[in-house]
Amino acid sequence: MEDKKVAILISTYNGEKYLKEQLDSLLNQTYKNIDIYIRDDNSKDNTIKIIQDYMKNKSNIKLIKGKNLGFVRSFFELLKNAEETDYYAYCDQDDVWMEDKIQRAVDSLSKLDENKPNLYFSNSDYYDGEMNFVAHGDPKKVYNFRNSLVECVSQGMTMCINKKARDYIVDNIPQNCVFHDWWTYMICAGMGNIFYDEKPLVKYRRHTKSVTAEGKNFIELQMWRIRKFLKTDELKKIKKQLIEFEVYFGKELEEENKKVLHLFTNEKYSFSKAIVKTFYPKRFRKKFSDEILLRILFLIGKL
Repeated sequence: MEDKKVAILISTYNGEKYLKEQLDSLLNQTYKNIDIYIRDDNSKDNTIKIIQDYMKNKSNIKLIKGKNLGFVRSFFELLKNAEETDYYAYCDQDDVWMEDKIQRAVDSLSKLDENKPNLYFSNSDYYDGEMNFVAHGDPKKVYNFRNSLVECVSQGMTMCINKKARDYIVDNIPQNCVFHDWWTYMICAGMGNIFYDEKPLVKYRRHTKSVTAEGKNFIELQMWRIRKFLKTDELKKIKKQLIEFEVYFGKELEEENKKVLHLFTNEKYSFSKAIVKTFYPKRFRKKFSDEILLRILFLIGKL
């Protein structure tokens, strides 16, 4: 029985090339009690026309036109403007969903305490721009509040959250946010519950415009990290995100989580905190090589 309504949230921007394939996969979901909210971030191609063509035959597709905000702000706007409902699922414009994705999300979230912010996310497999299979996603993931401070293991297009999580986000939209899914992950890891589904439920289309590290080979990953951490201000953005998170939610965290978060929220370099982070007794990352790199960044004050 489909008594729970799910709002699927899509931010589009010049997405004409792949949008139809994604929309078809949403409309083919086995779980039918869904509304699809699309906020267009001021596209210049035929994206709007494609959406309007679908809307002629599908009453559950709703279009929001807006000025260009970037995808992070655009998703926050979707959360604010979508009708209040039971669950919310982030969706990218260029992937393909397995037909049972929403059903599995609803089944999992319905077992959790609705009074807390809850997150469901699944595994995904990797495909190239033409939807040729590239690689399987890693079925084993580490997810906890400590991990959420340094990376986002839950990709946005695999996520589904409950109304409580949505309310936490909408009531505390950050000014300093690296990614909307990362902010969501921290909230649910810190104050709520997380359910991870090892089954790949998204065909994640990888192309030159992809912005995450997921699915890269070892050499690509190391080059991506060098550019990200040493040649950009990415680590400064992460620190600002953590500082703002502490302002909003620091008092709600359990004592251990509160203490570990506070290690990251000093404005200036603190040698004593750097030492505590460097030799922190619990792991932040799954892979040992990643953990070593992270501890070096702690020691030299990059994070």
